[in-house]
Amino acid sequence: MNSSNPPTVSVVVIAYNDAGLVGEAVSSALAQGPVVTEVIAVNDASSDGTAGVLDELAAAHPRVKVLHRTENSGGCGTPRNDGIAAASGRYVLFLDSDDVLPPGAADALVRTAERHRAPVTVGAAVRRELPQHHDVPWMPGLYTPGDVIERPADRPELVRDTLCVNKLYERAFLEEHGLRFPDGRFVYEDFAFTARVLAAAPRIAVTGDLVYVWHVRRSAAQVSISLDRKDVGNWRARVEAHRTAARTLAAASPVLGSACHVKFLEYDLRMYLRELGKDPGYRAAWWTLTRDYVATFAEADVEAAAAHARWIVRVLRATPMPPPDVERLTRLAAEPPRLLPPYAAGPAGEPVWSEELPVELDGLAGLPVAELPVTVDAEPAGRGAVRIRVHDLYGRLAEAGPLTAALSFLPRAGGEAILARPVDLTAEPDGGWSAVLPFRLADLAVTGRRQGLRRMQAWNIGVGVQCADGSSLFTSLRPRGRLLRRRALPSSRYGVLLAQPYRTGAGALALRLAPGAEGALYLVRNRLHRARAARAAD
Repeated sequence: MNSSNPPTVSVVVIAYNDAGLVGEAVSSALAQGPVVTEVIAVNDASSDGTAGVLDELAAAHPRVKVLHRTENSGGCGTPRNDGIAAASGRYVLFLDSDDVLPPGAADALVRTAERHRAPVTVGAAVRRELPQHHDVPWMPGLYTPGDVIERPADRPELVRDTLCVNKLYERAFLEEHGLRFPDGRFVYEDFAFTARVLAAAPRIAVTGDLVYVWHVRRSAAQVSISLDRKDVGNWRARVEAHRTAARTLAAASPVLGSACHVKFLEYDLRMYLRELGKDPGYRAAWWTLTRDYVATFAEADVEAAAAHARWIVRVLRATPMPPPDVERLTRLAAEPPRLLPPYAAGPAGEPVWSEELPVELDGLAGLPVAELPVTVDAEPAGRGAVRIRVHDLYGRLAEAGPLTAALSFLPRAGGEAILARPVDLTAEPDGGWSAVLPFRLADLAVTGRRQGLRRMQAWNIGVGVQCADGSSLFTSLRPRGRLLRRRALPSSRYGVLLAQPYRTGAGALALRLAPGAEGALYLVRNRLHRARAARAAD
């Protein structure tokens, strides 16, 4: 890098039909201060008022430059490439029109890049669920603040971070290696671009500062590409993007290419499998597409994946169509993974998927207790209590000696978990363990109010199991029986307390809790809104 030039940043903002949000994105880039020399806003032939919003911003702020495309590109890659071509700053930073840069992001990235003379610098990012403003860290634990990675091949797990927006790029580095996004209608263009960047083997510096806020609007009329999974086309696009990335990485480094395949099995495959849904046409198309793709993976890459991902691949390869118990596979793909009973054994007593598909569950014997995909059922046990049943898993849990179980309530909007007191487990004659676990919804509602949850509270419900050998595990609960009935309970504090247990998309027990008449009305309205949205989607 030429230190005689000031460390300036060109922020490239791409927008298509986002008049209501693009102003906030551009403003967040301008608010970075003088380190941002220009904000290049690329309007991808929008048909709403996006062009006017950008032109007004450019008239008011000399640092804003607007590029108006006359034809829509069909994707995000081409407008980003237009922005790179127009950039004059030493560094380039990307921003989508519905996201924002947090204060100080550009400064933090530039300081780190200059200190370590790194062509690529990465910082922390969060997925912010709106309107709840619940922040979920992106790839937590992948980077160590202050770290400098001399070659991506030294840290092959970097392939898991496919975002382009949480990184600062030296423009000279992009030009030297001809690094651009795929043009045209290429969904998940980040996959291909990030693979090309890693294949160019840059030094990568890490800042611990938050540098990007990725807004997630699940109830929006037009959801983002990553959330639009109503047909198999989204999965096909993701598979093709991954295929492109894997080829690029493998050509540069077999280690990175292999890591890319493992990432697909442990992350992408499981994420889509747990949302497989009930539509038989979608299931069949998804199964065929996925099976054909994983058939191209080297066996060494499958062996390198975590046990749960390996078992999923083995079942996929064993049958050309989704098996009758495909729901068990979706639960195994959940987080935490759960292997639902029954548990079949092969000719030599080895654990297998089922009698119909005797796929060996290799590696089960060596899994730590905390990683066992244990299933825990929950059913009503009178007011203010649930009866749980902890299933053994081929004798693995029995070896550890389960002693106690305790409920855990975790706010779905973020916050501290509430832990109930442990209760002794009782061994069942036919195997497994049971206990009746009490809880007080009124106390839960009070704690939720203290954490800022006002009208409607949503809680994930889990259970922790402590064992005699000192090991423990934590998992979600599978609702059984009449547990999912909605109840209106009298409350001395709130007058009425409306409790609505429900099953999440991953099949786990969760709870909506509405304290007071206002909260109950909000919950009912929210339910009606979701029902209308579901009918509209159909």
